[in-house]
Amino acid sequence: MKDLSEKTIGTQRIYEGNIFTVRKDEAQMPDGLIAEREVVEHRGGVGIALEDEDGKFFMVTQYRYAQKCVTLEFPAGKKEVGEDPLTTAKREIAEETGYEGTDWFYLGKMFPTPAYDSEVIDLYYAKKGAFIGQHLDEDENLNVSRYSLREIEDMITDGKIPDAKTMGMALLIRTNKERGRI
Repeated sequence: MKDLSEKTIGTQRIYEGNIFTVRKDEAQMPDGLIAEREVVEHRGGVGIALEDEDGKFFMVTQYRYAQKCVTLEFPAGKKEVGEDPLTTAKREIAEETGYEGTDWFYLGKMFPTPAYDSEVIDLYYAKKGAFIGQHLDEDENLNVSRYSLREIEDMITDGKIPDAKTMGMALLIRTNKERGRI
């Protein structure tokens, strides 16, 4: 099988912000050609599918500034520096929904935009635990609702949920339920 890897031979930081950094790299391709690669460095995040005793999943509706629209999606959040993904998931689900999660199950990871972004989103399933109170971040404004997996799948199919992590998680939840893992 042909080697497809590229070797970084130079890098320059273009921008450093609170959420991400942008760099421009020079990469040597397997055939020796030198190519420019622009990369967004992101510390990563999590997505959480919290299911209640009625088989409904907590979803959040929020305004996504970059897309200039309101989205419906599974709760999610950014990892703090050095934080492991499960700790992030437990913190974020409580902050956004007010509920603890129990019986945590790792669904896998996804690369939202692997062509130019280093972000990895770790995906989790949990069952609803005790209510401990919602604690949104200062700059966070969202509504919480609950839907069955079928309703979520229908909204994805109908184009009402364009969020990639929610699409992927719905597939992973359905598959893991059918295989008896969750």
